[in-house]
This record gives sequence, structure tokens and C-alpha cells, in this order.
Amino acid sequence: MAQSVNNPSGVTLKPFTAEDDNNLRESLKRCSAATYEAAAQFRKTGNTEHLPAIVLGIIERYVEPDLRAKLKDADDDLRIIEDLGIDSLTMMEIVVLVEDVLQMTINNEELRHLRTVGDVKTFIEYKVRGLPLPKPTKFIPIEQIVSVMPIQPPFLFLGEASVSAHGANAKYKISGQEFFLQGHFKDNPVLPASIMLEALGQLAVLFLLEGQVGEGGKTVDHRTIFFTSCEGVRCHRICRPGDVLSLSIKPKRLKSPLATFEGQIRVGQEKAAIAEEITLTFAYAEEVAQPTIPQVSVAPAEQPVAVSPVKPKAKTAASA
Repeated sequence: MAQSVNNPSGVTLKPFTAEDDNNLRESLKRCSAATYEAAAQFRKTGNTEHLPAIVLGIIERYVEPDLRAKLKDADDDLRIIEDLGIDSLTMMEIVVLVEDVLQMTINNEELRHLRTVGDVKTFIEYKVRGLPLPKPTKFIPIEQIVSVMPIQPPFLFLGEASVSAHGANAKYKISGQEFFLQGHFKDNPVLPASIMLEALGQLAVLFLLEGQVGEGGKTVDHRTIFFTSCEGVRCHRICRPGDVLSLSIKPKRLKSPLATFEGQIRVGQEKAAIAEEITLTFAYAEEVAQPTIPQVSVAPAEQPVAVSPVKPKAKTAASA
């Protein structure tokens, strides 16, 4: 009798028979051939690198044709409902198909916080590998970004953003009204490369302030975050007014007082800029020295000295 085995990814493998292959083809008959190939390889090898292609292929099956082009950008920040038009019933159809293809069980309660394509991919990988599920992605509107960030307009280059345990994403539309475009360049406005790097750094700052960085409830003090260094910065595309920048950063090393991230910027499917390493310095609020109030020593009040009453002397005849 065939036995289940574990592979290096921690996935329990079951024998993948010819009957299983036929059932898989039938389940994915309305998905792309690439989706079937990825699913078959996963069922045979347990290699979790195939999971993103499976998830995207299944989602694409249920997305309206005119919206499927959005999935080609491989943007993990795409919202399931708002951007892809998937309602709750369609989401349940997707879940049923994922359960069938990946031979797993998903609790409906676990789906409540899945709002983006990235959420779904991360959830499926953790579920398949039997890992504790990560905290859901936190979506941060521009009003909240302005309230928490030490950098403020007109030098803030983040629109709405999302932060998860694995990184952060944001968008910024070049309006053409940015003050520095008046001189960069004459009659040819182009977003400076230094501003693109600044935007990635700002997204890293937001991650430190809103992400799951500290242990034991620690929070990062925004007054302590400063730029330290960057490496491997390359620009691949000129960005002009009207372009929407899709920014993303992922932490590489986080250990107080240094945080190192990798980042990239895309415009649609085109790569605009990458930074192999952006390093910031920071400190937890609990570690920031609090001003000390000098203690003034006050001498204890003197105690009254008891004085014995003087008795009047008795008058003598002489004194009389």
C-alpha cells in the first residue's frame, strides 16, 4: 500500500495516480494549461513554488474577461472585490476548487480577512505547509498615512498603502504639480530617480510604524527613523506625470537599531526602479531615553524643641 511522505517544504505527499491526474484535468478544464501543469507538478513534488501559478490560474477562471489583464501584472495588492469584481459567492466557488485541486480543507472563518491576491497566495501557502496563519494585511488610507508618518506633504510620496508581515505596498500617481518638476527638467518633467528612492524609503518607514516589527508589543518611535544607506539601485524606466507608481518593499533583516529592505517600483508591467538594499536606523519607543527630572533633596523640617516652663522665683523679704 502506498504511503504518504513529506518533502523538504513540509508538505505531505500522497501518491498521484492516473485516476488523480484525470480528475485534476477535469477540475481545471476551464483554467489555462499552465494552471494544470503547475497543479500536477505540485501534487507530484509538493514544491510550494507552484502555488502562486495555481492560485492565479484559478482566480483568473472566475474573473470577467475584461478584468483578467490586471492579473497579468502579478500585483499582489490587487483587491479581490474592488479590483477584480469577485463577490462572496464567486469566492466560495474559488475556495471549493482550490480545496479540490490542492487536496486541503479551508474553514470559512479563515476567509474573512482575505482582501487581496497576495493575501490569498500567502494564506494558501501557509495552510498547505501547516504553518501558523499570518496576520491579515492592514490597509492604510492616505489620511492615516499622513497622521502616522514623520514625513509630510508636499514631500510625502505614498498614496493608499497596505502592510503585512511580509512587506508593504503602495501607489503614488505623479500629478505633474510636484514642486521639483518645475525644474526637472525644463519643459520636460521627469520624476527624479532620487525621489523614487525616497518613496521606497518612505514605504519602509511606514512598514516600521505599522507592521509587526516589535516583539512583546514594542512599537517603533517615529522620531528615531533615519536613512542610513542603499545599495544596488538601478533605474529602468523614465517616469512622467500621469504615471502610477506601484511601490513594494520586503524586509531582509530586522534587528534594532537597523532595518534593511529590498524594494522595487513598477508602472503597469514595466519595471521602473529597484533597490537591492535600503537600510534605515530605528529604535523602539520603550528604548528611547526619557527626560529625567532632577530630584531636589529637601531637608526634613526641624522639630520644635520642647522648652520646660520657667517657674517664677518666690519673693523674699529683701526683694519685697
